[in-house]
Amino acid sequence: MRKYFGTDGIRRIANTELSPALVYRVAKAGAYALSKHTDHMPTILIGRDTRISGTLIESAMTAGFLSYGANVKSLGVIPTPAVAYLTKKLKADASVVISASHNTYEFNGVKYFSNKGMKIPDEIEEEIEEIMDSDKLDDLTAVNDKIGTSEVRTDLLDEYVYFFRKIFEEEFENFDSENFVVAIDTANGATSVVADKVFTALGIRHYIMNNTPNGVNINENCGSTHLDMLKKYVVENKCSLGIAYDGDGDRCLAVDEKGNEVDGDKILAIVSNYMKEKSTLKNNAVVATVMSNLGLRKYAEGNGLNFVQTKVGDRYVLEEMLKNGYNIGGEQSGHIIFLDYNPTGDGILTSLMLIRVMLEKKKKVSELAQIIKMYPQVLVNAKVSSDKKDNYKDDVEIKQEIENLEKEFSGNGRVLIRPSGTEPLIRVMIEGEDQEYIKEKAEKLAKLIEQKLN
Repeated sequence: MRKYFGTDGIRRIANTELSPALVYRVAKAGAYALSKHTDHMPTILIGRDTRISGTLIESAMTAGFLSYGANVKSLGVIPTPAVAYLTKKLKADASVVISASHNTYEFNGVKYFSNKGMKIPDEIEEEIEEIMDSDKLDDLTAVNDKIGTSEVRTDLLDEYVYFFRKIFEEEFENFDSENFVVAIDTANGATSVVADKVFTALGIRHYIMNNTPNGVNINENCGSTHLDMLKKYVVENKCSLGIAYDGDGDRCLAVDEKGNEVDGDKILAIVSNYMKEKSTLKNNAVVATVMSNLGLRKYAEGNGLNFVQTKVGDRYVLEEMLKNGYNIGGEQSGHIIFLDYNPTGDGILTSLMLIRVMLEKKKKVSELAQIIKMYPQVLVNAKVSSDKKDNYKDDVEIKQEIENLEKEFSGNGRVLIRPSGTEPLIRVMIEGEDQEYIKEKAEKLAKLIEQKLN
């Protein structure tokens, strides 16, 4: 069990649990682990979102890197995928993003990327933790002319804008987009500094909302975790589409012209179907996690696609894509990876891929989404003893109840049991065609698990 790193880097309350002293150690240990095989002084990029604690954490991070002897390029406020892209483009040795993604402002976090612009694997995170808590940390101290230097490179944000222009500009010029208007919610986060530049450069008419960050309003009743404001705005202003990013810009959810949510599973279906038609879908496959809606599996099977599922977490989606040569995968939350372009989820890229399909096919997103039928999902938490979280697999009565439900659904529903990685809980997720019925079954199963595992 890792002590500091969770499923998406380190994420804690800033300046208390995520103290400058802890961040300094994370930086020093990370610089060593990520660059120990290089024969030169490493260069590390740092990007952050708009949280009030961002500069505090960045200062501690920078100090740790410089103390080790690494050189730092500070990118300022910039989306996570832009940092991943620039790491590869500039051939940096590593990078780090200071962000707590969709969490509220008091949280902050640290996410490392390798020189390939990919989130580092579990083994390297474990190695960093080991170094952090060892005497070795004191030995990793540069002296005299070996101390690292830092420079501010906020100008590199323009390289990220150019990245989108290269992909879409020529194509979009040929589309009839005169009556196409998109509303964009930047969640008062990292995309607030760049979304307007990208959409303006591509000639897409747009309204920007929630793009006045003040350090404490990131994700506050806005962005991909709070769609109500965007839904209302799209309908009232007769927009063709609504787009919502999260705090660090690696996720995107959409809203159709009627104000209905278009989640990550629907976006995966729409864009993978388009890629199949264009013969750009590698190995005829779409990758998702075990939490994806049953409707996505049914869509894939009905359209002759290979449907590949992984553990929850975009890093596991990416691992599967790299291992088997797939080029589209993602999560229901809107974290979608287009591996032909960037090795991490990219909210702006995802929204532009969706817009490309709409404009080329001259169809509303509500029409395109009809390709997938979503099944109701119910999630109920069962409180259990921490040391018994994995025992559900061996309990005869629990196993029998799950098997009975699976048989009853006969392919038109499913049961997913998942122990929480951070709390004494087992998550019971049931999908089926009748919302009330599956709710009743999920609550009954959760109650049984609580009785047996406490």
